[in-house]
Amino acid sequence: MRISIHTPRVFRIKGGLVAASLAGLLLLSACGKAAEPEPLTGPSDTLTIYRANCVSCHGTELQGKMGETTNLTQVGSRLTEEEIKHQIEAGGGAMPAFSERLTEDEIGQLASWLAEQK
Repeated sequence: MRISIHTPRVFRIKGGLVAASLAGLLLLSACGKAAEPEPLTGPSDTLTIYRANCVSCHGTELQGKMGETTNLTQVGSRLTEEEIKHQIEAGGGAMPAFSERLTEDEIGQLASWLAEQK
């Protein structure tokens, strides 16, 4: 005489859901957290100008703090050095003009450094 052990269907479904959930959690845990932005590098005097005048809108790592238009991480891929210089001098949109706050040399330093961000 043979005794058959039958697992109810409900337990098989729940077991499958548990296994799928654990597999999903394992995959998600492998993702880890997002990479931290690289610290800013560049001439120290240019970084000082940036930190004193630009961080409040553009962030400590160029990531932008007020939407995508303030993200400067790859601004050199979108704008030329001259266009960046003009934007700093004249402002536009929500950005104020800096022609009266910064010297022409400081604006040139910022524009040159930002144009390298690609």
